Amino acid sequence: MTSGHRPPPPTPPAGSPQGPAGYLADDAPPPAGVRLQLGALQSLCRQTVAVRLAMVVVGAPFALAHTSHGAPRYAVLAAAVLCVMTSYALLRDWERIGPRLLAHPALMALDLLLGATLLLTASPASPLAYATVCTPLLSGLLYGWRGAGVLTGLQLAVVLTGFRAWEHRPGAGTSTLLVAGFCAAAGVIGVTLRNLLFRFGTASEALAQAHARLAANAAVEDERVRLAREMHDSVAKTLHGLALAADALAASDGDSDPETVRRQSALVAGAARRAAAQCRELLGDLRHPARTAPARLDLCTELDSLTSEFATRTGIATELARPRTPLLLSRRAAHSVLAIVAEALENTHRHARATRVRLELGTVGGAVGDTSGDVSLTLGIDDDGAGLPPDTAPERLATSGHFGLLGMVERATSLGGGLSLGRSPLGGARILLRMPLPATAPHTPQEEAAHA
Repeated sequence: MTSGHRPPPPTPPAGSPQGPAGYLADDAPPPAGVRLQLGALQSLCRQTVAVRLAMVVVGAPFALAHTSHGAPRYAVLAAAVLCVMTSYALLRDWERIGPRLLAHPALMALDLLLGATLLLTASPASPLAYATVCTPLLSGLLYGWRGAGVLTGLQLAVVLTGFRAWEHRPGAGTSTLLVAGFCAAAGVIGVTLRNLLFRFGTASEALAQAHARLAANAAVEDERVRLAREMHDSVAKTLHGLALAADALAASDGDSDPETVRRQSALVAGAARRAAAQCRELLGDLRHPARTAPARLDLCTELDSLTSEFATRTGIATELARPRTPLLLSRRAAHSVLAIVAEALENTHRHARATRVRLELGTVGGAVGDTSGDVSLTLGIDDDGAGLPPDTAPERLATSGHFGLLGMVERATSLGGGLSLGRSPLGGARILLRMPLPATAPHTPQEEAAHA
């Protein structure tokens, strides 16, 4: 239903309320885009029509029994039949008739005329007269305060006219008073229900919009955190190594061994190329996340490459104990696990003064490739370095500008697992990652051949 100051939609959906214009304008506009309240209002209108149909069917025999023979009885019978037919048509084809009734409030005058016929022929004391109470209730549900006020006033005038015609009958005054009171109360109740539904719909829509804004803000914040983590674990770390290599090259004088200068220059060039490659990979992931890499990666193969590159670059003896069968993870999960390992290895190289690193990859709760979904992946990283400082906390390190450990914890949490810190059997630090391993489909022959 639309307000008087709003133009009706060009093609309203069948059965959905749309308000009349002019003097029957709404005082509570319907909530835009919320169909639940409009459907509830339609249901109330149909129930009102069903109640009137039942009252006419039940009250018609009583009215006929208390009406004199001849024209009065035929008039009551005709009015009852018309009410039954009208109510049945509205009840059966509300989706088609309801919008026309809403667009043309003058059609309610026909219903009012039927009610007047019942009152004039069956008297206000007849049970059939109480069917007229449904007219103000229906007008209140459909048209709001102004429409209900106009139609209820006309209905009360009809009730008064019926009393004038039947005032000689015992009980006519009391019945007239009851019918008039019910008509006024029904109009108020109809408008109240209508406005409550629409205001509740407006509040629900505002709440949904607020939730949508909060969800959008949370998504933006999560993306900012993810980008910061990616930048720290890739470009920022490589640029730091590039700066160290450049400082070493700048510190060498003209008498330095040419081979040393050449090696340091190669380190600078290699770090610069890695930074450029990481930037391209990050930008490609942002632009085309579904086309930059396969859907699943073998974690064992990726860890082999990562540890070999780390050992070659740093000279630290690095050992990897892993299952012999492929361990396929989704691209996102594998990327997060590799980022945790890379950060842990880099911290070992920069801060621990370690000479040996051992990585151990395994599963708990089942064998690799188990499809039960109850398997957990464990990855331990041990070194023989100086170990972690006492009371090491990721949040405390982040306040001083060191975000590596915090990023590792965030990545582990995003995988549904956790990260624990402790003392390594090798004498240095131990970092243990544990995460649930999702159930995967058995490997296809093509996948087995690719990893053979």
